[in-house]
Amino acid sequence: MSGKTPDRDPARPSPIGLYDRPRRPNVTGVEIVALALTAVWLLVSVYIFFIAEAGSGQGVGVIVSMMAVFLPVAMIWVAATATRASRVMREESQRLQAAIDAIRQAYITQQQRHAAGHEPSVTKKLDEIAAAAKKTETALATFHTSRRDRPPVPLSVPVEPLGDQGSLELGTPAEALSPPLSTEDLIRALHFPETAEDTEGFAALRRALKDRKAAQLIQASQDVLTLLSQEGIYMDDLRPDMARPEVWRQFAQGARGRAVAGLGGVRDRSSLALTAGRMKQDPIFRDAAHHFLRLFDRMLTGFEAQATDSEISALGDTRTARAFMLLGRVAGTFD
Repeated sequence: MSGKTPDRDPARPSPIGLYDRPRRPNVTGVEIVALALTAVWLLVSVYIFFIAEAGSGQGVGVIVSMMAVFLPVAMIWVAATATRASRVMREESQRLQAAIDAIRQAYITQQQRHAAGHEPSVTKKLDEIAAAAKKTETALATFHTSRRDRPPVPLSVPVEPLGDQGSLELGTPAEALSPPLSTEDLIRALHFPETAEDTEGFAALRRALKDRKAAQLIQASQDVLTLLSQEGIYMDDLRPDMARPEVWRQFAQGARGRAVAGLGGVRDRSSLALTAGRMKQDPIFRDAAHHFLRLFDRMLTGFEAQATDSEISALGDTRTARAFMLLGRVAGTFD
C-alpha cells in the first residue's frame, strides 16, 4: 500500500475529516487586530494623559486615568476572545456533522454488503427446495404411469375380498389415499433443509408437500422468508425469547392479549423496524404476511390438540415459527 497521498484540486476546499485533529494557529487574525487596537489605544492614552495634559498643567485623578486606559483594552480582548470561541464552535459543528454522515454511510454500506452476502445462499436454498419438490412430483407421476401400464389381472384369478377396508367413492382426493403427515415430519419441513446434503430434511419436506394443508403453509412460509430476505432479515440471525408450551396452547385455543404476549419474543429492533416499514409501504408484502399468519394459526389449532410439550417447543424453534413471531408482533397478533 503506497504511502503517497492522492493529488487534490487546490481550488477545492479540503473537507473536514472524521478523525483529523483540528489545526488552529497560535495567533489568528482576530488576535492580530486586537493587538493592533491595543497598541493604538495605549499610544493615544500615553499621548493624552502624559504629554497633552502635562503641557496644559491639568491633572486627572489616578483612578479615572487607569480606568480610561485599561477598560477599552479589556473590552477589545473580550470581543477578540468571543470571536475566536465562535469560530472554534463552528469548526466543531462541522466535524460533528462529518462524523454523523460517515457513520450513516458506513451503516448503509454494511447493510448492503450483508444483504448481498446472504441473498445468493437463500436463493440457492429455495431453488434446491423447488427442484426437490419437482423431482418428487415427477417420481409420483412415473409411479402412477407404471401402474396403469401393467397388464390387467385375468378374470379367472380369484380376488380375495378385503377385510375391513371400505370402498372409495369416485372423486376421492389423492391425499385421502396417502397416510397422514406425522408431527415429526411437519416440524422438520417447517424448518426447511439446512443444506443441500440434508437428506432427512428434504425427505420430510417431500412428505409434507403431499399434504394439502401443510403444502399451503410451506409455500406461504417460503414467500414471506424470501420477502424478508430482501430486507436483510434472516431467521437464523434472530434469537427470540422462546415461549413456554402452555403459552402456545393458550394461543391455539383462542387466547389473546397479555396471556400470549410471550409469543412476540423477537427483540431485534432493526428487524422489527424494517418489517413494520415494509408492512406499511408494500401491499404485496402485507397480503403475503397476513395470509401466512392465517395459515399458521389454522395449523397450530390442529397441531396443539395432538402434540406433546416437547413437540410444541420444537415447532417454536423452526424458521417458520420465528417468522410467525416476527410478523405477528409487527401486525399486533399478540396484543
